[in-house]
Amino acid sequence: MIAFIHGVVLFATYAVAWFLSLFCLLPVGLGAETDPDTGAPLSPMLGRKALLATVIAAVLWGVFYLLIVFKVLDL
Repeated sequence: MIAFIHGVVLFATYAVAWFLSLFCLLPVGLGAETDPDTGAPLSPMLGRKALLATVIAAVLWGVFYLLIVFKVLDL
């Protein structure tokens, strides 16, 4: 049961880090090109931003996991 809870905590940590990374990356590189009717950016590059958010979240999660393995943090 404890291993299951640790897995849930590790997954939740990755999910939070991914969404935080994505939301921080959303306004980056939008430029001034917008649709005149809706005001939405013409090329928001969401795929590239999602991939970059995945990499950033993986690095943050790796640091978090190493802190747990080396007993700096305790679950």
